[in-house]
Amino acid sequence: QVQLVESGGGLVQPGGSLRLSCAASGFTLDYYAIGWFRQAPGKEREGVSCISSSDSSTNYANSVKGRFTISRDSARNTVYLQMNSLKPEDTAVYSCARYSTTRCVYGLEDYWGQGTQVTVSS
Repeated sequence: QVQLVESGGGLVQPGGSLRLSCAASGFTLDYYAIGWFRQAPGKEREGVSCISSSDSSTNYANSVKGRFTISRDSARNTVYLQMNSLKPEDTAVYSCARYSTTRCVYGLEDYWGQGTQVTVSS
């Protein structure tokens, strides 16, 4: 069955870096767009980044542009989110989701991972 498993979260100081992984099973990443989302306590879930499978185009929320980088490793069937220059406001549960399409079309997410906690604090 389709599964998405996130890992790589943790506690990091402001200015630090983390790399999140989204390991997919039950399907091939090459045929689906994958997105990263986050939800902080008391806030709505927001889209962070997405990578399409059709042309590997990427997009980012304005709040993370220039600091986060999404990438895909087809051999490992895994999508990564490299997060640099982390800020306290990046603290949230980060989840990855599969889209039912090859492109990033918000609202068409069909499978979700369980999430991984990222805490940015000194």
